Amino acid sequence: MAQGWLPGSWNQIANSGAIWSVAAFAAGALLAGRVGLPVAAVAGLCAEAGLVVGYYGYAEVARDGVGSLFAPLVWLGTAFVAGPLFGVAGLWWRGACPRRRVVGIAALGGVFGSEAIHYAWVLHYAAQAWTCLAALVLVPLLMGRTLKERASSLLVAALFSLLAYLVLYELVLSTLLD
Repeated sequence: MAQGWLPGSWNQIANSGAIWSVAAFAAGALLAGRVGLPVAAVAGLCAEAGLVVGYYGYAEVARDGVGSLFAPLVWLGTAFVAGPLFGVAGLWWRGACPRRRVVGIAALGGVFGSEAIHYAWVLHYAAQAWTCLAALVLVPLLMGRTLKERASSLLVAALFSLLAYLVLYELVLSTLLD
């Protein structure tokens, strides 16, 4: 819905996989201390799948329809992978293990970094690329508990950014959607 409200190419931010991943991350984080890994993974899956179904349901009912079911199925498949990953990342961020906290924070920062690469290299949306790059940096700096955790999370997030971009955009989505 926000895609229709945001001006120009800023509407891409509302349709961003990074923004959508925040919901799964939050679902896992909110359950921390009360549930285990499997429940956090399912919560993340439900959050992501709910976003995809809601997005395409709204497009079908309130807009001109979704056309082919191929794209919704691709994004639903992506939700089945990203949802559990980010649900667990959110749970780990709130946990006691420093290594898992670093990985959880880096996963969230890294997904914004991969979007920054996509906005810069493929779409040539400089402002959006800088915004996602800022999120890549700010997520570890604001969410880390110690200086060491912040620095480690930032380094791992940068690595995750490149890895996520290469796997998701260059391998999976370019193969499925082109």
